[in-house]
Amino acid sequence: MQRWIRGRSAASAARYFSQDTIYALSSAEGRAGVAVVRISGPMADTCLAQMTTARAVVRNIHHPSTKEVLDSAMAIRFPQPKSFTGEDIVELHLHGSRPVVTGVLQALSTIPSCRPAEPGEFTERAFDNHKMDLMQVEGLADLLNSETEAQRKQALHQISGSVGQVYEDWRLTLVRCMAHAEANIDFGDDEDDVTDAAYDAVVDKVRELHASIGRHLADGRRGEILRNGVQVAILGAPNAGKSSLLNVLARRDAAIVSPIAGTTRDIVQVPLNLGGYPVTLSDTAGIRETDDVIEKEGVQRAHKCRAEAHLKILVVDANDTLDPSVVDLVDANTIVVLNKLDLAANQIPQLALQAAAMCPISCVEGTGVDAFLQTLQAHVKNLFAGANDDAQGLLITRERHRTHLQDCVTHLKSFLEHPYESELAAEDLRRAIQSIGRIVGRIDVEDILDVLFRDFCIGK
Repeated sequence: MQRWIRGRSAASAARYFSQDTIYALSSAEGRAGVAVVRISGPMADTCLAQMTTARAVVRNIHHPSTKEVLDSAMAIRFPQPKSFTGEDIVELHLHGSRPVVTGVLQALSTIPSCRPAEPGEFTERAFDNHKMDLMQVEGLADLLNSETEAQRKQALHQISGSVGQVYEDWRLTLVRCMAHAEANIDFGDDEDDVTDAAYDAVVDKVRELHASIGRHLADGRRGEILRNGVQVAILGAPNAGKSSLLNVLARRDAAIVSPIAGTTRDIVQVPLNLGGYPVTLSDTAGIRETDDVIEKEGVQRAHKCRAEAHLKILVVDANDTLDPSVVDLVDANTIVVLNKLDLAANQIPQLALQAAAMCPISCVEGTGVDAFLQTLQAHVKNLFAGANDDAQGLLITRERHRTHLQDCVTHLKSFLEHPYESELAAEDLRRAIQSIGRIVGRIDVEDILDVLFRDFCIGK
């Protein structure tokens, strides 16, 4: 996406689109009931006219040169500007066999000014024609890659434009403030409506916006966590049953289980859909002091995994005395699992640990596993409390958004430190506008001029 945006003026984009009509298979590759070939650009209607004579009805698709029948398909036309890309679009709904799709794509290549689309180019054109902002583009990519219900909801929320609208409202507010600041510099002595009171209101508005964006930045990174998945580290001493627990939760032999201590040396990861939320379980090496170089590396990786995890599961052998080094792993984000109840005495050990929860189980017999899963699911869900609230959640779903918002807050803070030093204050607002504009992909200084002429009677 960035290669498409950088350095491209609106005029150059228009010239580019006027020359090329692109086509590609828009459905998944491979054998299927239906395959959709999408054509977008000024020659889309010509392509359709040369291959068939119908619109939104089933007709034979012919080769434009040889007139050979390639398939019997549905042809649908989407005229500009109310199409996905904002250009004329044609879709051919073919039978989904490889020879049919290959034949139609080859036939399209014989039409002048038509070429295969680059990866993501239909969406790039939608962005350049203002059919989508950059956040909607990212939301579409996230929707296509979503694996859980919560990820689907987050992506659709972003595609809807409501998330981008929040950023756009912030940007327009700053554009208005910037226009007032510029007016105060250039026309403050000449215009009755460019007053100190009006500028004081601008400063108050910037102060409110600074606080509002700051609250969103203090969201615990829920949007990024939901998009990338909750990282859950399984920790414990050697032979506590970490790998057994991983296999039980994965419902397959994902990790090697052995009575020999120190079997697990590297991180073994398994993705799970837990109550609609994406979770990645990481089985780690048993934590203990060792002289084995390879095992020592495994222990270091286990500690690194623990540091990066959002939740931790500490697996404890219910029959063993707790190692102090293992006890030190417990914190408020740790669920302690007392394993091997099938081998334990009648009394379940009472451990005085400051853990989020404590769950007795037996990986061999399956005792307590369902209750543990419910506990784990509840804690995963709690990470996203309020995440579906439009006013709080999911405004920041990528590190890119957070970086630009942090830059914006920095510039707003700088403005508030010297709001009445006109030139410096105006430059801080300009940089804050650019930071937010980079999030949605819209940076246009002409907006400032528009507000100047609309809000002030300059040059009347």
